[in-house]
Amino acid sequence: MAVPVDTLISPEMFSRRLAAAGEEPLRQALVGAVTHLHALIRDLKPTPAEWRSLIAFLTEVGHASDDRRQEWVLLSDLLGATALVEEVNAHRPRQATPGTLRGPFFRADVPPRTLGSDISLDGVGERLAVFGRVVDLDGEPVAGAEIITWQANAAGLYENQQPDLQPEHNLRGLFQTDGEGRFHYLTVRPAGYGVPDDGPVGIMLLKAGLPLRRPAHLQFLIKAAGFETLVTHLYDGSDPHLAEDPLFAVKPELICRFERIGEKPCWQLDFTFVLARARKQRARI
Repeated sequence: MAVPVDTLISPEMFSRRLAAAGEEPLRQALVGAVTHLHALIRDLKPTPAEWRSLIAFLTEVGHASDDRRQEWVLLSDLLGATALVEEVNAHRPRQATPGTLRGPFFRADVPPRTLGSDISLDGVGERLAVFGRVVDLDGEPVAGAEIITWQANAAGLYENQQPDLQPEHNLRGLFQTDGEGRFHYLTVRPAGYGVPDDGPVGIMLLKAGLPLRRPAHLQFLIKAAGFETLVTHLYDGSDPHLAEDPLFAVKPELICRFERIGEKPCWQLDFTFVLARARKQRARI
């Protein structure tokens, strides 16, 4: 007896072939991804050569990723996917500081620094004094919160982009808030920068005409017991590229004024971060 065979390539065919005993959230995610992928293919009608070119591009993205550079994260960021994931998962109260994306230049192995330390290990650039405070939704200080900060230098380059030119862990630091929820440190004023265009992701999106200039900013990851972890940016309000951030991460609440202090080229930034209480997380895939 002949075995019936599906002849119509469709998401439904894919769904029927998934084992009934499979994990349901994973099944749903796969069926959803295949449904959209098939719809895109039917709409664009790529040739076999064009499809192989796409696979070759994805292969190049993988080859360009390593411990220091994450081209996959860059692709997700520039397609707006990372910002959208943050948005659909953001259930913070309106008073809480908005979250943004972590980006491809984050490093978890940041050395602890004492309050008031200078994280500019080469001292190149205009001085910037950063003062911060971490509070809860009621304005009460969050003592002992961990603050990881990282940024580009005065030329718009991160330390892990220039491992042979910048000192290890330049412009990075791990701080802890004091009893009043405060922290402070010295650094240099960062410059905006072009998203890396020397890899497959940047090359492709440049060809497509996407603006790749990020406005100047500082980045923070703030963690405290009992609170949602916050990853966010603080943007230089004088930067002309705020409206075209290619990572879709600029939010009005995060645009700051860098104030000049003294006669020398020295700046000051003061910002209060508001954390939301942790909530029970739903089951993940």
